[in-house]
Order: sequence, then C-alpha cells, then structure tokens
Amino acid sequence: MRVVRFAVSFVLGFAFFLLPIPVGDRFTVPFDVVVQWIVGGAPGLVGLYCLVLIAIGAKASVASYRTTPFLTTARVVAVPLALAYIFSVGPKFLLDPGVRDLMWSTLVFSVGVIVPIGAALLVLFVEYGVLDFIGTLMRPIMRPLFRLPGRSALDSLTSWVGSYSVGLYLTRKLLEDGFYTRREAYTIVTCFSTVSIGFVAVVAQTLELLHLFPLIFLIYFVTVYWMTALFARLWPLSSTPDDYVTEGKPELATTGSLFSAAWRNALARAESGTPFATTLRRGFVDGLALASTILGSILVVGTMALLIARETPLFDLLGRPLVPVLSALGLPDAELVAPAVLVGIAEMYIPALLVRDASIQARFFIAVLSISQLIFFSAVAPMMIDMFRKIPVRARELVVIFLMRTAVLIPVLAGVTALVDRAGLLS
Repeated sequence: MRVVRFAVSFVLGFAFFLLPIPVGDRFTVPFDVVVQWIVGGAPGLVGLYCLVLIAIGAKASVASYRTTPFLTTARVVAVPLALAYIFSVGPKFLLDPGVRDLMWSTLVFSVGVIVPIGAALLVLFVEYGVLDFIGTLMRPIMRPLFRLPGRSALDSLTSWVGSYSVGLYLTRKLLEDGFYTRREAYTIVTCFSTVSIGFVAVVAQTLELLHLFPLIFLIYFVTVYWMTALFARLWPLSSTPDDYVTEGKPELATTGSLFSAAWRNALARAESGTPFATTLRRGFVDGLALASTILGSILVVGTMALLIARETPLFDLLGRPLVPVLSALGLPDAELVAPAVLVGIAEMYIPALLVRDASIQARFFIAVLSISQLIFFSAVAPMMIDMFRKIPVRARELVVIFLMRTAVLIPVLAGVTALVDRAGLLS
C-alpha cells in the first residue's frame, strides 16, 4: 500500500505540475490549464468568490488581533476596494485597465484559484514521501551550495513550473511542520520564489524577444541559482535565527547508497500518511484559509505600489543617478532603462512596458533583470510578509534585498548582454 501511495502521488503531482502539454501555439502544464479554465470560464463567479474570501480575511483579522495594524487595515480596506473593482465604481486612475485588470482580474483571481488547488496537490508530495525522496537525492547539492536541506529542491521546482504562490504555500507548510528552520525558510522565500516559465515568455513577447526565449530563460535560470548561493551567505538571510518554529525534523544522515536511502525514507513517510481523500481535503481547506488571509493585503499593497509607479515621478527621480552608471557599462538608451531598473520593486511587469521602444540590447537587459529581481510589492512581497510572520519577513528587509540583488545584477547582466550582442545573437 505504501508503494502505491508513493507512486500515485508522485505521478499525479508531477503530471499536474510538470507535464508539458500543447495549448494553441505554446506549451504549458495541466495546472495552468485548470486555473485558466476556471478564471476565464466564470470570471463573475471567481470575482464573487474572491470578494467572499477577502471579506472573511478582513473579519478574521479584526476579530483575532493576531496580525500587525497595517495588515489588518489593508485587509479591511480591501473589501471596499474589491467592490469598487467589481462594480467599476471609483476614480478614473483606480479603474484604469492597467490597474484594475492587473490587480483584480489577473492577480487576485489567479492567486485565489491557484492557492487552494495547488495546496491540495502539494500536500500529496509531503504526505506520501515524494518530498523525502527528492530531498534525500538532492541533499549533496542543496546543502553545500545553498546551505539548504535537499527537500528545498522541490520548493524551487514548484515556483519555476507553477507559481510563486504555490511555492510560498509549500515553504510555509514545511516551516510550520518543522522541516525548515527560520533561516532556511527565509532563504527559500526570497531566493526561490521565481517567476514561472510561462510568465517569462509573456515578458519576452512584450519586448518582442520571444525568438530569444530559450536564451533568456537559460540566463535567468543560472542567475537565480548563483544568486541564491551568494545571498544565502549574506545579511539578512545569514543572520536569521537558524531554529525551528515547532519541533524540528532535520534531515538525518544516510546509510548505504543515496537512492536506497531516498527510497526507504519515502516509503516510511508514505506508510504513515492519511487517506487520499482526507489529505486532499485538508490541503484544499488550508489553501482556502491561506487565500482568505493574503488576498486582501495583496490587493491593497499591490494597488498602492502600482499607482505609485504609474501616477508619480518617483521612479524617474530615483533612476536618474543610474543613467551615467548604465552608460558607463555600455548599455544604450540609459535614460529609458534607468527608471525601469528600479520600478520592478512595485510590479515586475512594468519594466518591460517602459522599454518597449528601446534598442534590442536594452530590452534584453531589462527582460532578464526584471524577472531576476524576484521581490515586487504588487504581489510576492505582501504575500511573504503576511505568510511568514513567524520568521518574521519585514518589508524594509525585502526592500534592501531587492536593492542588493539589483546592485549585483546590473554589472553582471550588462556584461552578459554585451557578450550575447558580440556573439551576434541579438538580432
């Protein structure tokens, strides 16, 4: 029975999250197909569902007093903001399609559907030994390179092929179940919450670089992992307490061959698992509870960040000192590129919109930079703050991490862009 549990969860989970299938002129995974079918097939019902979750989250926050005053306020304000988006009532700048459609119809809808469904399937990985199997096999790589347990490899994988929201859910669950320390969870959250493969293609298409998608993704993939190896050893990640929030379950030393140890660990875990129906139901309910908690803060903080980026000259002013730096690094159109370098902290898609008329070298540079910065306050940052209060994840530290990543990435990616251009690939 334990072998069956492991095999079914392994095949079902990986087929749902990883199996590439053709949809129109592109390839995607069944998880994305299901989400898009729900969101696109019944947007009115999805909007009502998200409103109910936001209202539940606001009520729970006011009643429990277990979160910060800012997050409580954000969740309460999210209710009238959601109503404004649903009924298209409010100031023009708020109802602009670039704000309303992105924050409500795209972001909130997607997270509201992705988290419960993804949570239900990911619990199978944890409950029936897939996490133990992969974790044991990947331990010789993850621990020396990234100071992380082998099981974190699965976290990274779920963000690449699914969504950072699914990866964040898995990380939080493993933190609260004692599989990660605070430091390990903080490293995973800030370094492995990657933009999915599908959205990398969207950015490439926006910048008319879809023909260079394999190259962009390869550079992005390599960048994420070497940056993780670096930042895992820097403040604030390195100074985060390396303790557990509950009874810890550290990875044990293996005996015999690595594969044999992985197989034993997986079957031992599968044998103690609960029935499939119970596991799926528990994961789905946990996902609903999490979605009700984070949707309000995502909507309010994300809208604020987006409006600051769109309606104020803040990022133009902040970007001016970067113009001579970018010019010295040989990047053309430095005046266009400079504000795009920093505006990604508000929303990672905006940089691509700002440089659509720039040279191909500038567009290539921003394409890779914007998806490699990882921290942005329209979605992933408020999710981190809201979901990982036990670490805790602080907004000011996320801003510093964004700036540190950007400072490291600018000269490196400028050099990569020059090399790619000299090789005749940018055409």
